[in-house]
Amino acid sequence: MEPEEIRIGVYICHCGINIAATVNVEQVRDSASQLPNVTVSKDFKYMCSDPGQALVRSDIEEKGLNRVVVASCSPRMHEPTFRKTIQQAGLNPYFLEMANIREQCSWVHEDKTYATEKAIKLVSAAVAKASLLESLEEKEVEIAPRALVIGAGIAGIQASLDIADAGFQVYLVEREPSIGGHMAQLDKTFPTLDCSACIMTPKMVEVERHPNIELLTYSEVIEVGGYIGNFEVKVKKNPRYVDMVKCTGCGLCAEACRLKGRITSEFDVGIGKRSASYIPFPYAVPSKYTIDSEHCLFLTKGKCGKSPACKDACPSDAIDFDQKEEIIELQVGTIVVSTGFDLFDATEKPEYGYGLYDNVLSGLEFERLVSSSGPTQGKIAVGGKDPKDVVFVQCVGSRDKSVGNEYCSRVCCMYTAKQAYLIHEKLPEARLTIFYIDIRAFGKGFEEFYDRVREEGVRYIRGNVSEIIKKGDRLLVMAEDTLLGEPVDVEADLVVLATGIIPRRDVGEVKNLLKISQSPDGFFQEAHPKLRPVDTASDGIYIAGCCQSPKDIPDTVAQAKGAASSAMTKMAQGKVKVEVITATVDSSACRGCGRCVEACEYGAPELEEVEPGILISRINDSLCKGCGACSVACPSGAISMKHFKNRQIFSQIEAII
Repeated sequence: MEPEEIRIGVYICHCGINIAATVNVEQVRDSASQLPNVTVSKDFKYMCSDPGQALVRSDIEEKGLNRVVVASCSPRMHEPTFRKTIQQAGLNPYFLEMANIREQCSWVHEDKTYATEKAIKLVSAAVAKASLLESLEEKEVEIAPRALVIGAGIAGIQASLDIADAGFQVYLVEREPSIGGHMAQLDKTFPTLDCSACIMTPKMVEVERHPNIELLTYSEVIEVGGYIGNFEVKVKKNPRYVDMVKCTGCGLCAEACRLKGRITSEFDVGIGKRSASYIPFPYAVPSKYTIDSEHCLFLTKGKCGKSPACKDACPSDAIDFDQKEEIIELQVGTIVVSTGFDLFDATEKPEYGYGLYDNVLSGLEFERLVSSSGPTQGKIAVGGKDPKDVVFVQCVGSRDKSVGNEYCSRVCCMYTAKQAYLIHEKLPEARLTIFYIDIRAFGKGFEEFYDRVREEGVRYIRGNVSEIIKKGDRLLVMAEDTLLGEPVDVEADLVVLATGIIPRRDVGEVKNLLKISQSPDGFFQEAHPKLRPVDTASDGIYIAGCCQSPKDIPDTVAQAKGAASSAMTKMAQGKVKVEVITATVDSSACRGCGRCVEACEYGAPELEEVEPGILISRINDSLCKGCGACSVACPSGAISMKHFKNRQIFSQIEAII
């Protein structure tokens, strides 16, 4: 058989003026026309537009092109677009090569002559590789019609309900004894001042009652294997020491507990107390009690009086100290990660006196203080008295290089305004002051709410708080008014710190478990910030809520719906395409050292014994993401990457130099 004649079409995009302003597109086009195997060389203002794509299809059909090079912006954005374009014209989609002459050329240079020369070299390299491209076949795998949602705050709840309403089975895993997350801890929500519990409780109950949702509370995911369509998941279900069927939620066990009112309540963020037998909050779901194994006298010391007080008090015999942890194995097609966030620990800013002075509270502590379901039933008191002066300090742990958090937490400006409004509503005589860096009221109705709070008499001072110290029974807040350039001191009975959102403490563990990435700020990294905001680098795994970045409740719900939609789309198809550009092993060169197994984050290579004592690496194409780590790690050069073979890469280097 005679070798195929290579006929390459080269297309240079102006990208409006993004490329053309710095690169002489016509010169690049003319230079490309002189390269080996180039049959057509054209330029067009917007190659990704319908006319631009039609131009490529037309040339393939009329001029017999069998390879295509597009020099435009990042392949991350438009490679899928042009692959579909040439596929529609009858070519294998992997007979496409792209040269990035925008982000890697026009955008990083000012000298047009130099930028043009560089673009010419980039296009030359792309043409050289295009001549050596090989046909690759896409593969499909069956997808299980079941989803796993990790984390049951408002994001996980919304995603679970959307997927379940579409008819798919959902496993909702929550580490805490109840679902609800941080939203369940709030009193009111901005800017409408809706009761958080009134919004949240119906959804929580709906999750518990939905026939397509299996709720796994007080549980955690400990292992994830497999790939999109066929994830194999292990979930550890911690013992509650309470029979979920027998427990009626009457609360007699908590009343009888010998540690009643002596254990710090996590839900009330330390300002409330609970028993060793407890339910996190009155409207918890499931409404079942849990025995705290870290504090229960019977579980820690082996005795609790003559017999456990909670067991004696339970009328339904629901207390079961013989319970053990269970490992549940699940097989799911897609995964939604909605593990939420932590709040900045204000003790890292010792100048504010948090943890030193009882009347310096974090924003969430104040939420529990002002909430009708909180320890004081909503009464705001300091030392038994109504505070006369209250100061709020914004951006605590946000926009602060000194603590490593340079980003804005987005919600602090508005939740501070809401809290000031709530104090004014309950204590109209109190004098309220807010120290801020900038006010960011970006959402629907936010600016109007901010104006409303100022009209109520709340004093806003643009200033940096330097220190908070004790002054008698009161506090002295010392700051600089950055508008006037003058120092300002304000006395207060109560100071509330608007602590920002930070990644959860276990974010690294979850990242390694699911093989997904973190962005520089520590949150989970989306596949593309604009075009794929809920996808991750691991196919079939999606992110929603504040585990991806700080956001308010409406944005969290919107992203949860997006993640649910993406997960459902895959499951509804029944089959899903897997990565084509994967690693391959030359078995004659492989010596079975296992370096590739150690290097791969996705578990794609496995050592297989082909003869007694002889191991060979095999690649699971369904797990491989084509990252190339195994190829780099292989000391014998036995592993190569489809679409990025050595001879293809070397041809690009030769074309450039």
